[in-house]
Amino acid sequence: QVTLVESGGGLVQPGGSLTLSCTASAFTRELSNIAWFRQRPGTNRDGVSCIDVRSGDASIDPSVRGRFTESRDVAKKTAYLHMVGLRSEDTGVYYCAATIDKPYSWIQSRQCHSRHEYETWGPGTRVNISS
Repeated sequence: QVTLVESGGGLVQPGGSLTLSCTASAFTRELSNIAWFRQRPGTNRDGVSCIDVRSGDASIDPSVRGRFTESRDVAKKTAYLHMVGLRSEDTGVYYCAATIDKPYSWIQSRQCHSRHEYETWGPGTRVNISS
């Protein structure tokens, strides 16, 4: 079974940028999608982006579109969440998650951003946006 580890969290001033990494133990043939979720204090774990690791196509949730992007590096078995224009409300714990065997078209669906669709999770990395 694939394992995931996030890194790159930390303290950033408002307006700053940060890139989070999600490194997988393997990009298996079955692994199809890696998504990023964040859990802000007192809220559910919400999806912010998802990527098809085979094609590199990504989908960004409207709540962060224009500020967040996701990419992947197959050779490094890593997916990235690039964040710019960070705001205090972006503070939270960021998790990456993986799922398998989804069709290429799945990236266009809302399910791609649903935490219920993912089987494997990393332990999370904390992001704090504060001056």
